[in-house]
Amino acid sequence: ENPAVETARDTTTTSQGWSKHDTTWMLGLYGTAIGAGTLFLPINAGVGGFWPLIVLALLAFPMTFFAHRGLTRFVLSGRSGDITEVVEEHFGIGAGKLITLLYFFAIFPILLVYSVALTNTLGSFMEHQLHMTPPPRAILSLVLILGLMAIVRCGQGVIVRAMSVLVYPFVAALLLLALSLIPNWNGAFFASANDGMSMPLFLKTLWLAIPVMVFSFNHSPIISAFAVDQKRHYGAQAERKSSGILAVAHGMMVLTVMFFCFSCVLALSPADLAAAKAQNISILSYLANHFQQRFLIYVAITALTRLLISNVSHHNP
Repeated sequence: ENPAVETARDTTTTSQGWSKHDTTWMLGLYGTAIGAGTLFLPINAGVGGFWPLIVLALLAFPMTFFAHRGLTRFVLSGRSGDITEVVEEHFGIGAGKLITLLYFFAIFPILLVYSVALTNTLGSFMEHQLHMTPPPRAILSLVLILGLMAIVRCGQGVIVRAMSVLVYPFVAALLLLALSLIPNWNGAFFASANDGMSMPLFLKTLWLAIPVMVFSFNHSPIISAFAVDQKRHYGAQAERKSSGILAVAHGMMVLTVMFFCFSCVLALSPADLAAAKAQNISILSYLANHFQQRFLIYVAITALTRLLISNVSHHNP
């Protein structure tokens, strides 16, 4: 029998149902998206009160799923190659270089935001948990940068293995934390539903919280590799299979992250959330100081470090 016919038959059979390949990519997308943005979402979403958080919860799936699906479809629209090659194929070499430049400017602010947050988190850990005076910020940030760059210099293979080791315990810790906070739930957040909020303030709260929500579910850097692999594995069925994998991954993301977010918000008061925002620390750092739970700060530092390393090392279009 013709080998090409046999290969086509195998591809068709594989694409009929859910496969181990789909599960691997679903977990990969999920693990890549869940990062340090999750640690700031409860603060930025909850500080505005009840209704903005409800709206964000309703927007979480459609905003992130359709954006990632659109990017996947764009990569699949090319004959072959990653997103840069597809842009060059459709719009020319100049556009490909422009997309690469824009991609850099999209990632660079994330590095700045979470570099500051990691410095604040580590300083809070040393002050409140270790009961020692942290060094000056300039020295602390320099040590952190040198440490991160040393890890990056180990090579992508080491980094990928380190990310895979860190991400799933981190997600498990978030879920366990969300469950452990249930006894501390109170009615302070629900009481804010009756507080009057002007439309300009409501829109401003959403405007500031939506970027943090997007960071919490963002796996756009891996979409290019994801689409290329789906095209190689499924051929003509790549678009349909990619959409299914993305839908399952995003469903898991929204359920777990929003459960964590609501659990944190319900365990604190609006005043607590405002204090956490003023201190510019992650929700885990504030919870660790508020409930005197040292292990939470370890999770926060791990998450921030993981996100910074992954952005510096291999978020390449």
